[in-house]
Amino acid sequence: MPQRLRTTALVTVTAACAAFGLALATPAAATKPGSGSATGTGSVFMVNPVQSSGDQSLTDQKDSDAAVPASAYATVPLRNLDGSGYLRGTWVNVQSATGTPAFSTSNTFKYTRHQDQFEQVMAYFWVNQAQEYIQSLGFGSTLPGIVKQQFDVKIDQYGGDNSYQTDKPYRIRLGKGGVDDAEDAEVIVHEYGHAVHASQVPGYGTSLDAGSIGESFGDYLAVSVGLAAGTQYGWPTKAEQACPMDWDSTSYTSAPHCIRRFDTGLTVKTRQGEVHADGQIWSQALWEIRLGYVAMGKTTRAWDTTLIDAQFGFAPDTSFSAAAKATYDKALARDGAAAAALVKDRFAARGITF
Repeated sequence: MPQRLRTTALVTVTAACAAFGLALATPAAATKPGSGSATGTGSVFMVNPVQSSGDQSLTDQKDSDAAVPASAYATVPLRNLDGSGYLRGTWVNVQSATGTPAFSTSNTFKYTRHQDQFEQVMAYFWVNQAQEYIQSLGFGSTLPGIVKQQFDVKIDQYGGDNSYQTDKPYRIRLGKGGVDDAEDAEVIVHEYGHAVHASQVPGYGTSLDAGSIGESFGDYLAVSVGLAAGTQYGWPTKAEQACPMDWDSTSYTSAPHCIRRFDTGLTVKTRQGEVHADGQIWSQALWEIRLGYVAMGKTTRAWDTTLIDAQFGFAPDTSFSAAAKATYDKALARDGAAAAALVKDRFAARGITF
């Protein structure tokens, strides 16, 4: 099963493949007259076609337009563009090694999935969306900024069904095989979640526990950003929420399709010594705390803010226990004793104590 990897010089996660060179625009292309505007429009999936339709029978069919209903697409605003006419902007720089780079003098980027440019639009929109969501929580204003820079997203279209984030160079790479990874917003945002950790704690991920937390947080952030976008734009959610990457995983899982889950019941006693599997221990705690915040009359945004803020205090080689304690302390300071008790209880249910 594809595992959505993060690789750095310090991280001991096995890379899906070696890094390739950048595909740069030709001098002729670079001189094209741009749009001159910071806003535009584009077509994207509403997170992904399985989530928005609830149809677990959808399959890739080699990028066929007919494989996905037209109702799975939405026209969205593309914000923070640099006016060049390419999918480059304040927070995102889309690079592609195959297909013609998307370009528009009017910043109109409406494609369907059989076109390479569709994935470029997905990458731009969803990385920008993730950064805007993080900023909406106060990061970069009342709290320290996170990945507050133009971030490279490379859509290589190489044959392996995997994607990953690297620190040097600082970027994410999205692959293909089955459903192309950039067709599922939760794959894109998962990889951006690794960039969030790297921004907060340089060199993050040098222990098994830290790597597991990294995979878990990527899954959690992907779901949270997707659900927040659904609320913002009025999109339907017709598949299980605690089930990331349900479109990407149609090619290698049975229905209901999920790459991993937030309700497996795994604990530290059942850990497997592999970051993606063991990350489900941590992600179940995160998800149950999220639900608990809502039950207490708090918001999911409050929990997301506390969780992300706590990560500044994680060591690069953190243990589950130390990270849970840092999260508890932040919940106590930000949200009060009852919220902190909830955090401690849900980690303890997974066998994580401090």
